[in-house]
Amino acid sequence: MAIRNKRKLGDVLKEEGLITEKEILDVLANKKDRQKLGDALVEQGYITEKQLIEVLEIHLKIASVSLYRFPINEQLMELIPKEIARENILLPIEQHENILTVAMNDPLDYYAIDDLELATGFEIKPVIATKEDILQAINKYYDMEEDYEEEVEGEEAPAVRILDQVLQTGMTLRASDVHLDPSEGKVAVRYRVDGMLRNERTLPKRMQNALIARVKILANLNITETRRPQDGRIRIVIDAKPIDLRVSTLPTVFGEKVVIRMLDLTNIFKTLTELDLTKQTLEKYRELINRPSGLILLTGPTGSGKTTTLYGSINELNQEDVNIITVEDPVEYQLEGVNQVQVNPTIGLTFATGLRSILRQDPNIIMLGEIRDKETAEMAIRSSLTGHVVFSTLHTNSAIDTIPRLFDMGIEPYLVVSSLTGVMAQRLVKKVCKDCKQTRPVTPMERELFSKRDIAIERVSEGKGCDSCRGTGYRGRMAIHELLVIDDQMKKIMMNRASMSEIKAHVRQQGMRFLMDDGLIKVKQGDTTIEEVMRVAIED
Repeated sequence: MAIRNKRKLGDVLKEEGLITEKEILDVLANKKDRQKLGDALVEQGYITEKQLIEVLEIHLKIASVSLYRFPINEQLMELIPKEIARENILLPIEQHENILTVAMNDPLDYYAIDDLELATGFEIKPVIATKEDILQAINKYYDMEEDYEEEVEGEEAPAVRILDQVLQTGMTLRASDVHLDPSEGKVAVRYRVDGMLRNERTLPKRMQNALIARVKILANLNITETRRPQDGRIRIVIDAKPIDLRVSTLPTVFGEKVVIRMLDLTNIFKTLTELDLTKQTLEKYRELINRPSGLILLTGPTGSGKTTTLYGSINELNQEDVNIITVEDPVEYQLEGVNQVQVNPTIGLTFATGLRSILRQDPNIIMLGEIRDKETAEMAIRSSLTGHVVFSTLHTNSAIDTIPRLFDMGIEPYLVVSSLTGVMAQRLVKKVCKDCKQTRPVTPMERELFSKRDIAIERVSEGKGCDSCRGTGYRGRMAIHELLVIDDQMKKIMMNRASMSEIKAHVRQQGMRFLMDDGLIKVKQGDTTIEEVMRVAIED
């Protein structure tokens, strides 16, 4: 067994001046059971994972490694069982003579190192890798050969294990969607991470039918029906987290394509202060939703975070003295103290009929998942005119586009004017990776873009690319918003069916910030990049 200088992580971090003794005690008091100090410090925001790795590299002279670029010897997986690798977040990556190099999230876990040396007979050389990197590699490399065999091994069929691995990787990557894409000779597994699709692995064509059948069984779909699209839902637990999976199948020439939307139920309940709203927008939006009646619409494309904002709004208003009823398709998340109705068109329970019924249930606040047609729009408007606060969503490019859209649906202008109190449009942009964030001076062209919107700026932030963000420079997403408040002057303009340019001129004069304005403010704050804002927001 190797002789090593056993130092504590807390002591190393204190030496570096990154944390105090009091902060360590606070973190230890608030950390989860069996959670390691390093993980707790990162989770509670005292240090970043990059800072942790740098300190360990410098003080303990332990090298760090990027597993997604490292030529890993897959045969080494036989030396350490998958359960031990997952439990201790480590992975064998290289062997030279009697030395086994093991990537570890916590290279100061001397108990794990001693156990590995006893179990393998090798001297263990620890290197540092990020937690996400290791978990992803575990899912990728373990049991690969066995999974591709056609026979059933033990109690579980290969398809069962492969699907578990695919979903586990999706959770590790924080993917919003998992795609199983069949082609002529293989099945590609792709993940949508931070809004962008990327290939992660491929599976043999012979696994296709068994894998899709496994998904269908879990989602209570008809496994014999392969010619029609089907939709289903799965509720599972991954790493002690409840996950909601929305399953959609689509027949293609090479077999059924499956898309699984992953919803982490522990991360959805955000308060309004956690929704990336600027202080000015937050104050105006709070004032809107606390009015006694009126129609409030959220707009944006699919996957722009509208549902999260809706739930944040409902959460804020959810008190004992109010009756909140929602009509949704589907019910995304169960909310304590809120009466939620699931749309079911096969028995005639549509948004419009559901809304008509709940008006007899004495509601104060109503939430409609989406306005899809004239009937639903008219019901929502009439409900808001009879003393209810009504929330809903609509698919338009901007907040202002909502007005002509409602007119085009055949709604009388006087009804729109009387009921509509505000519209919020939003988009999601990728956030600059905190671990490789750096600043640079703005270019003359960029300075001109900011100055056109009366924003003074000297430097902008961007990600250089690191292990944490897999070289992309981005990690995570945030929302940018524009909030249109319908004031008396705006109502007169709407009644006169003014042009879009007249409406824009009025709201800009009133101080409204458009999506581009809000995005550039968040660029100035160092949260995102100009490229990201330009990708989702159009010049107005």
